[in-house]
Amino acid sequence: MKTSVFLGTLAAAALTVGAAQAQATLEAVKARGELNCGSNTGLTGFGMPDANGEWSGLDVSVCRAVAAAIFGDGTKVKFVPLTGETRFTALASGEVDLLSRNSTWSFSRDTELAFDFVAVSYYDGQGFMVKKDLGVSSAKELDGATICIQTGTTTELNLADFAKTNNIKYTPVNVADDNEAARQYLAGACDAYTTDASGLASSRASFADPANHVILPEIISKEPLGPVVRHGDNNWGDIVRWSYFVLLIAEEKGITKANLAEIEAAAAADPNYDPEVRRLLGLDGDMGAKIGLGNDFAKNAIMAGGNYGEIFEANVGTSTPIGLARGLNALWTQGGLQYAAPFR
Repeated sequence: MKTSVFLGTLAAAALTVGAAQAQATLEAVKARGELNCGSNTGLTGFGMPDANGEWSGLDVSVCRAVAAAIFGDGTKVKFVPLTGETRFTALASGEVDLLSRNSTWSFSRDTELAFDFVAVSYYDGQGFMVKKDLGVSSAKELDGATICIQTGTTTELNLADFAKTNNIKYTPVNVADDNEAARQYLAGACDAYTTDASGLASSRASFADPANHVILPEIISKEPLGPVVRHGDNNWGDIVRWSYFVLLIAEEKGITKANLAEIEAAAAADPNYDPEVRRLLGLDGDMGAKIGLGNDFAKNAIMAGGNYGEIFEANVGTSTPIGLARGLNALWTQGGLQYAAPFR
């Protein structure tokens, strides 16, 4: 999900957070006793509360890993639901410590809005969904169509570029978030709905008749989605980045939530055990101390929800109604793009 660069006041807000506040994120989070995480207003598989207010999803799991790294407890998170238009203002103002809400890394957000995208937790691209009875098999056949599109997103810009390149005319139907988009699309207010392909799959899975909706083959953009922090607090960025990276390393090393204790015991008993695993589990290197955390921070992050593969499969994988294959989000050793820097 992508927002357009609404500059001016937002850029100014980011700059006025102030150096003192910017350098004290970890201290503020510890003093508060919980992490304030900006999440989606409701996107199944990525960020969604259930009837009891319990949040789950891939993006949610990233926040829980960060909370566990800090507190040893992945439940010490307050999730703040944010729309495409409000999310960056909330981060810039300090309302949230971290934004983990299917947000695209782009040049302008990284520089002009003074944010740091610390990792890519999901590689995505913009697609289109239509009802099967529309009889359309390609986005290039949408000339004259009405298209539901979220306001305050670069989805609008991508669609405009695609339409211009392919000589397509369309009428936009502006919506505030995924839930409204789905309602309008199902009600017939638009012929097609465009957003990140993962968001389309999530929405379709929630429909009563998912088989009657087709995600068209065209992917018209690159959408690297991931956790975002404010400029100015490098240590906080390191904490969020490595709380995510350790989930990838755990998958590489075959460490799961279920077998972590067994592997930790084996590594503790053998000083010649895989050195990176020993560092990861806090047995060597004082790695946590380097970023102001306990040396068990990585172990705690993994235990919050499992390794990256476990989190992916539990929330959006092929065994879920969303049914997404790993694709680009497979580990680099399996032909994907997910790759963590060395833990050393």
